[in-house]
Order: sequence, then structure tokens, then C-alpha cells
Amino acid sequence: MSIILKPIVTEKMTHLTEKLNRVGFIVDKKANKVEIKKAIEDFYNVKVTDVNTISYAGKVKSRYTKAGFLKGRTNAFKKAVVTLAEGENIDFYSSI
Repeated sequence: MSIILKPIVTEKMTHLTEKLNRVGFIVDKKANKVEIKKAIEDFYNVKVTDVNTISYAGKVKSRYTKAGFLKGRTNAFKKAVVTLAEGENIDFYSSI
């Protein structure tokens, strides 16, 4: 089971990375902070000092179209914001 699903690469997370040396990831919903810290340290070879997690519930979305009233639901996910040690960084763009 993979704990790290994908990194979050947005303007807000890029700003946090530059200012506070924090990186965001979408992680498995059942993973705890200790497992997330170990997975990131092993995969990226960096030192993690702090892990903050946020669980998002899926939202019900609806819209009215020509075909009628459509209802759907967005996915539920868990986000982890990881603080790296001083001098450490993760470069997501090196393999592009």
C-alpha cells in the first residue's frame, strides 16, 4: 500500500515551499503522521521535522443542464503538509 499518492503543486503550496520550507502531499486516508513522515523521508531522502494533516470530506455537487438535473460527488481525500529541516528541499521538476 502506497502512502504518498501525489504531491500538491499549486501556487499556494509553491509559496509555502519558498517561504517556510513546507511541501504538500495527497496521502492515503488511513495513514497517520508517523507513517507519512517515514514514507517521505525514505522516498525523497530528506529530514522531516513536522507533519500536519487535513482530512477533506467529499462534497455533493449539482447543476442544472439541458439534459436535466445532474448530481454528483467530489472525492474525499487527506492532505499532509510537511515541514522539512533547514537546508533540505524536494525538487519535483528535476525529472521533467
